[in-house]
Amino acid sequence: MMEKILILDFGSQYTQLIARAVREANVYCEIIPYHKEVTIDPSLKGIILSGSPFSVNDEKAPNVAVEAFHQQLPVLGVCYGAQLTAKLFGGLVAKSNKREYGRAIMHKEKDDAFFKNVNTDSQVWMSHSDSVLELPQGFEVLASTDSIPYAAFKKTTGTHPLYCVQFHPEVYHSTEGKKMITNFLVDICGCTQSWTPAHFITDTVNQLKEQIGNRKVIMALSGGVDSTVAATLIHRAIGDNLYGIFVDNGVLRKNEFEEVLATYNTIGLNVKGIDAKERFYTDLQGKTDPEAKRKVIGKLFIDVFQDEAKEVEGVEMLGQGTIYPDVIESISVHGPSVTIKSHHNVGGLPELMKLELVEPLRFLFKDEVRRVGAELGIPADLLNRHPFPGPGLAIRILGEITPERVALLQEADYRYVKGLKEFNLYNEVWQAGTILLPVKSVGVMGDERTYEFTVALRAVTSVDGMTADWAHLPYEFLAHISNDIINNVKGINRVVYDISSKPPATIEWE
Repeated sequence: MMEKILILDFGSQYTQLIARAVREANVYCEIIPYHKEVTIDPSLKGIILSGSPFSVNDEKAPNVAVEAFHQQLPVLGVCYGAQLTAKLFGGLVAKSNKREYGRAIMHKEKDDAFFKNVNTDSQVWMSHSDSVLELPQGFEVLASTDSIPYAAFKKTTGTHPLYCVQFHPEVYHSTEGKKMITNFLVDICGCTQSWTPAHFITDTVNQLKEQIGNRKVIMALSGGVDSTVAATLIHRAIGDNLYGIFVDNGVLRKNEFEEVLATYNTIGLNVKGIDAKERFYTDLQGKTDPEAKRKVIGKLFIDVFQDEAKEVEGVEMLGQGTIYPDVIESISVHGPSVTIKSHHNVGGLPELMKLELVEPLRFLFKDEVRRVGAELGIPADLLNRHPFPGPGLAIRILGEITPERVALLQEADYRYVKGLKEFNLYNEVWQAGTILLPVKSVGVMGDERTYEFTVALRAVTSVDGMTADWAHLPYEFLAHISNDIINNVKGINRVVYDISSKPPATIEWE
């Protein structure tokens, strides 16, 4: 039986980081909203209570039965989770004289398994306006900071350990925070750290065999990491009973359709390529509004996919590359967070086609998908590809989509991405792309005057795409790419670089 840790989410922006830290320690975990019923079974090794934008003293503050959990399992309360625990056990939690936010130095007051191999003084990250002013009876202090007497504390009685920290061990700025989380998992919860990519593949393939049996699965493939890894896992389970469809919508990158199909052939996937460029160009004609372009591409993709699906008799299931952040973002935590987006990897296909879903990656983060892909033997070039938007270059061409404009952007983008790889910068950025602007400007080439388009280069650094900073690419590289594009792509005579971060800007321009 696979052991797991449960993370109860009170709406903190850092909850996913707790899950990442647990997974990095090779321990499986799941995030659930705090109000969802918790099933205690032998696989569950411990519970972590997340932070929250709420105050524990708010009238509608989130609440859970910490004492009931503590009687059955080890529990770790982080920030709000710690303050809620203190309040429920009779301690005093109130507004601090000042809001405690940012770096602080934690001083260990006692040696404890939670602090194994952690320095006596260690940098941690604070983010709260409440503070525990009095510990409940039966608790002892483990660590303090200059402004907080109870930075870490634990319950001294009870069948199972109950730990609390008023800082965020899961964030990068808590320099030894992941050690503390690992200590909680291994030394306090008794986890064996056996959840590895190889372990995941074995378990998932067995589960897929059981779920699918002899039925047929159809799946839309995009050439991206998620759909490719998901398809490879399904193929391992059912072989050519998986029918992949890869649609050329006319707004892919240069040579992408042919190259991706060749990769799928190498991997051994059963994939059919559909050249639907002209259908997409016809329907996109005259469309300049970004949302209108997205709707045209989404609707036509579904039409093309359904047409092809009808050619496969007896299909009962639909494969998707849904990953864990998609699942989390689709779940609302009452109060502090709302549903960010309702997610479907391939538009509205599940509802339209009335097929049972197969989602082998729905509990993996992006970096874990890549590690599983590497274990499966998928080529590194595909695994390390930057994210690419579903509507493709259509939302990187500002204004109307025409075959000529697509060809122009494909060539400029090809040279940009190729240059990033040649200068060993491609893997240093999260995502890079070229945007064709609906702007023409005067230029000079030789003795001739030109009046041609402008492209903007975009490159960002990020962990998960939720926030992003513009990448500080070397001037020498930018100069090289600008010359390469202007000298070789007829129709472009000006190159600019986008230095906007997210927020307030978005990664894509449309």
